Amino acid sequence: MLFKDFSVYLQKIEKTTLRLEITDLLSQLFSKLSPTEGKLASYLLLGQLAPNYQGIEFNLATKTMIKVVSRAYNLPEEEVKKKYKEIGDLGEVVWQVAEGKETEGKLSIEEVYRHLYKVAKEEGEGSVERKQYLMAELLKQLDPLSSKYVVRIPLGKLRLGFSQLTILDALSWRLVGDKSWRPLLEKAYNVRSDIGIIVEMILNHLQKKEKLEVLKELLAKMTVQSGIPIRPALASRLPSFEEIIAKLPQAGVEPKYDGLRTQIHAWREKGRKKDSLFSKETDVKVKIFSRNLEDLTPMFPEIKESAIELVERSNLQGVILDSESISFDPQTGRFYPFQETIKRKRKYNVAELRRQRPVRTYVFDILYFDGEDLLTQPLSKRRSYLNKILAKPVGCLNLTPQHLVKDKKEMETLFEEYVSAGLEGIMVKKIDSVYQAGARNFNWVKFKPSALTSVEDTFDLVVLGWYQGKGKRNKFGIGAFLVGVYNPRDDNYLTVSKIGTGLTDDQWRELHKRCLEIKAPHKPANYVVPKELACDFWTEPSLVVEIKADEITRSPLHTSGYALRFPRLVRFRDDKLPTQATTPEEMKEMMEG
Repeated sequence: MLFKDFSVYLQKIEKTTLRLEITDLLSQLFSKLSPTEGKLASYLLLGQLAPNYQGIEFNLATKTMIKVVSRAYNLPEEEVKKKYKEIGDLGEVVWQVAEGKETEGKLSIEEVYRHLYKVAKEEGEGSVERKQYLMAELLKQLDPLSSKYVVRIPLGKLRLGFSQLTILDALSWRLVGDKSWRPLLEKAYNVRSDIGIIVEMILNHLQKKEKLEVLKELLAKMTVQSGIPIRPALASRLPSFEEIIAKLPQAGVEPKYDGLRTQIHAWREKGRKKDSLFSKETDVKVKIFSRNLEDLTPMFPEIKESAIELVERSNLQGVILDSESISFDPQTGRFYPFQETIKRKRKYNVAELRRQRPVRTYVFDILYFDGEDLLTQPLSKRRSYLNKILAKPVGCLNLTPQHLVKDKKEMETLFEEYVSAGLEGIMVKKIDSVYQAGARNFNWVKFKPSALTSVEDTFDLVVLGWYQGKGKRNKFGIGAFLVGVYNPRDDNYLTVSKIGTGLTDDQWRELHKRCLEIKAPHKPANYVVPKELACDFWTEPSLVVEIKADEITRSPLHTSGYALRFPRLVRFRDDKLPTQATTPEEMKEMMEG
């Protein structure tokens, strides 16, 4: 398919606010693509060149892209800056300045993708200049509409109001004419974290006109693979010990650490165990991923070293561990708050940061052990493997303690013990539960001190937009902001609170700065917002904030059906994806509890 034809679909998707219409358009698009084109198009539809864990970034700022546009269309840079300031969307600027240019736009999806990939991979001295040149040369070969979307991709501004889950819905429609295959496709996606692989597989199946049973078998074979992150299992919340015991009558209670979720993959490159435990060389490879599937490996050398030691000491083929890493004061041993741990997510001065803020990693689950996929094994069996290899700490790796409890009193005692030690609370887990990648359910329940009363509940919410500041707030550029919960069933965002108080001056400034970076040209299609709450400015679903509130109330106005009483900002959750935000189901449980 020519990229200009692909761009027509992008334009149609961008213009609609109807969820079913977006799904239908995507389904139509996939019907016209080859398996290879479908794989590449799935990345481009999300404004990417590859899945998150591959870490392919353009590193092209808006200022640089303005230079690209100036160069491509032979315009003064100041003129492009002026137009951008007026319109606020560089893609729209390019569409305007490119109109009337005699360019046929004969490049295919594959050719544009390869060109963009080359731009992203440019590194080293002079790379910025080379990136500018390559992008300008690409724009010269594109029609105006294609140029609009190609300019947006490196800036991360393409977001069209849907996520990977809507793509899975579209694939289900292509297969069976409805969304019934979404759970099967999502299960495969959860263990491979690569939408392109799923799209390519489905289009291959359709091209070969195979039976659906054959496809089911192929999807079932998509199991855990070392070096490819698994979408993490997530915890729900319940409001009391009584309700936790009722839902999880026999459970394991673990301390809840306020750290950074780290998924650790350590495996032998040659897929075999070592002949000698005394060899100085190692063939063990390590990858460390965040909860949103970013590659953190270079940022945590102590975790990498400890994972290698673990595999070598136990003479394993490989392991995949789920854990929480938390930084501590090397002088006192006291844990730092989350805001300090998150500072370790930097690519520079790693050695110095390691010295200042070393981490302890608390391993609470194991998903792969010595060649065996453990996702479908009960938690009790998975813990037995952990007890075997982490009976004693290995480097910075520690086994998270777990106590089996059967009554409220035991749970309360452990809760009080962990909170007194300065931890966040407890995690309660069904001991017979499997590891459900990417799912949030009541196999795991988190419980924090705020749940003991009707006040001080915290929620991870997505910033949907903001309102112009007035009076004193005018200097901040923002007077209030709208937040929402994520609804995984329909892959959309529902409103829950308009927040105009509870922030310091510095927080208002920081929020405005962050909102400007993700400003959307119009309300994204997957926002369900009543007209009474329409924002002055919209943001793409990208920024997650932790909000504290006195209580949850029913709301006839907010589309989630709930509202927060006296909400205020606690912190920015840069470690979370918007699809990992609080759900309407969690709000319901907390409200009705």
